[in-house]
Amino acid sequence: MKSGKSLRVFFIFIISVLIFVSSAAFGAARRSARNSYDIIIAGAGTGGISAAIQAARMGASVLVVEPSTWIGGQATAAGVSTMDDKSRQQSGLYRELISRLQNYYDFRGKSMGTCYWTSTSFAFEPHIGQEVLVNLINEARRKGTLEFLMNSEIVSVNQNKNTITGVTVKTIEGERRYACKILIDATEYGDMIPLCKIPYRVGNSVSPFLNPDSMVQEITWTAVIHKYMPSVPDYLKPREPLPGYELAKRNYESYVSADGFNFRNTYPVETPVNFVTHNAYRGLPDSMNPYSYDADKENREYITKTVLNWGNDYPGTYAWNGKRGLPIAYLEDRELRKEIEREALIKTLNFIYYIQNELGEEWSVADDEYKNRILPEAARDLPYEWQEIAKRMPVIPYVRESRRIVGSHILTSHELLQNSLSYRDGQTSHEFSDAIAIGGYILDLHGANSDADMEWDLDERANTAFINRPRGPFQVPMNILIPKDTDGFIAAEKNLSMSRLAQGALRLQPITMMTGQAAGALAAVAVREKKHPREIHPLVVQWELLNSGVNLSLCNYTDVPETHSLNKSVQISNLYGIVAPKEYPHTASFNLALFDDPVWEMAIIKGDDKGEFGVNDLVSTVDVREMLSRAQDALKIKKKITPSGLEKDKLISRGELARIVCETFPALKNISRGTGKKGAKIPFKVEKNRNSDYVTTLGYLGILNVYTIDGTFYYGRPVTKGEAVDVIVRACVLAAE
Repeated sequence: MKSGKSLRVFFIFIISVLIFVSSAAFGAARRSARNSYDIIIAGAGTGGISAAIQAARMGASVLVVEPSTWIGGQATAAGVSTMDDKSRQQSGLYRELISRLQNYYDFRGKSMGTCYWTSTSFAFEPHIGQEVLVNLINEARRKGTLEFLMNSEIVSVNQNKNTITGVTVKTIEGERRYACKILIDATEYGDMIPLCKIPYRVGNSVSPFLNPDSMVQEITWTAVIHKYMPSVPDYLKPREPLPGYELAKRNYESYVSADGFNFRNTYPVETPVNFVTHNAYRGLPDSMNPYSYDADKENREYITKTVLNWGNDYPGTYAWNGKRGLPIAYLEDRELRKEIEREALIKTLNFIYYIQNELGEEWSVADDEYKNRILPEAARDLPYEWQEIAKRMPVIPYVRESRRIVGSHILTSHELLQNSLSYRDGQTSHEFSDAIAIGGYILDLHGANSDADMEWDLDERANTAFINRPRGPFQVPMNILIPKDTDGFIAAEKNLSMSRLAQGALRLQPITMMTGQAAGALAAVAVREKKHPREIHPLVVQWELLNSGVNLSLCNYTDVPETHSLNKSVQISNLYGIVAPKEYPHTASFNLALFDDPVWEMAIIKGDDKGEFGVNDLVSTVDVREMLSRAQDALKIKKKITPSGLEKDKLISRGELARIVCETFPALKNISRGTGKKGAKIPFKVEKNRNSDYVTTLGYLGILNVYTIDGTFYYGRPVTKGEAVDVIVRACVLAAE
């Protein structure tokens, strides 16, 4: 017992240090004298933080404006730190986050598999997640400028005709104006969209003709709760419930009761469940507990920290004026928003009272989370005995649905379904050529899911949620990040150009991190190239993302694994159909409705979930001619160039490939002669040859990096499919800039 108490004191000290470091990381931003940034990001949630880190890593100057005191949005500030990661499509910054969290918990002998009744899940404590994000931010600052204004909000936007030029920020020190080249909206509500006068969808309405009867999804003010031994401290154990308890109690009883059911690994879940089963749904690792556990059946009773995010949606069972969901006025009317969020907070506080007094459990809010101890605005008029609990609650509610921009394209659930069926059962590719992220989830709406709530103009209905449910991982296209007519603006969170049902699959933490990272890459490229985001070819952004560890293609090959040096170029080839592989995958994708799929698992054992690219097969002049034609299609080149020497079908040599690529993309010669390539070195020895000028041109640009390992460029050696794809893709990326 003595050693356990010492451990507790030690962990409290460590956590206090982490919170101090976290605060210091943002404090310097308030003292910044800058009044202009390349990129300003509204919101430090999952999308905003990812956008900021990616853009700063690419050398941009970035200012993040966040209304709360926390970063990380839904994953940390809102307490939804049980990752909704059914497809396991981890890459980019999301994989970096999970990897660092895994290292943290592995070092302490703890499992992250503490939620969703399975040890294969991923969960972490919000304050640990925030600390990992702070470390990623500090590392990004070494490459670019990255500053924060916390407790601040953008209140107006400056525009020159249809182009965003800056913002006015309200801070604790007053208002201040900042200029920017790009504004990224990563708010939880899509609050920048109306400020920028961008047409948007909200519920099933489209601005400016908003239907007041339109509804959006319910919100949840979660709580991170902890098991106290032997009993809950008096200051975390209120004596009286808050108003509305008796009605709310009937709702809680329908989800969890003292004699409820155990989870039996079947869906839908049989309710009410018992408290042990409840805790294993949103269970978290517990840094205050010296022991470890996971969410497998035999270990669930040992869970000592979990999240209240089940049975406490607001308004929930008893609806809003007879309807499930919330009126769009929740997003449009700031005063109503405050009222609704206060009621959502009270609903969860009463849930804690129910757990203590009806279930007889010694649980209350965790004392090691949200240690800034700032009382949420929604709790300002609560009785004093409740304020100590409210100070330990997440600082923002979990908002599932926001405004959505109207772009040149609106992503629908039917497109997600078709995209997820790529290569399935021998079908052809349905990949998005401008893919900038891969996610995987069901079409999940919490309320506002009746026929009357759907967007009939987009052919969406209530039963569409089942009919169009993605059958595997799906991609997100770049064009839904950009509004139709406004320049200098990029969407990065739950506010992309998509239908409500599509948002139901794209609103989760993993995919919002990925779309945020893509938004940051797009913004940084636009700044670098001095162009508007809509003028940027997706290839340039995709190459930046691939170089940042993001996976973009749905097709995997046995001979080009993710670690293969040519994997990035092969992914681009998949997206744009530059060359057909030797064999596509020929098995069903992972079914997102199931946690276990024996058919899929057997396919993995057999290797049928991967195709064969033929990376080492030799290519002929005819092969290369076709590849170059499709590459020019990818660049939307109307007047194609067909170089000489491709008439006869014969093996092509490295020297000839260099000549043909230079002749196909003549602009490459201009790039090498005067656009910032000073100091560049050719990564191999170039001997005199009739094609040496072409090799030199491409060598300086890094287009022939596939031959670096040889040390010398061998002109006469035949070219493999992998080499040809890599050279052509790299040439395309530079030609697209």
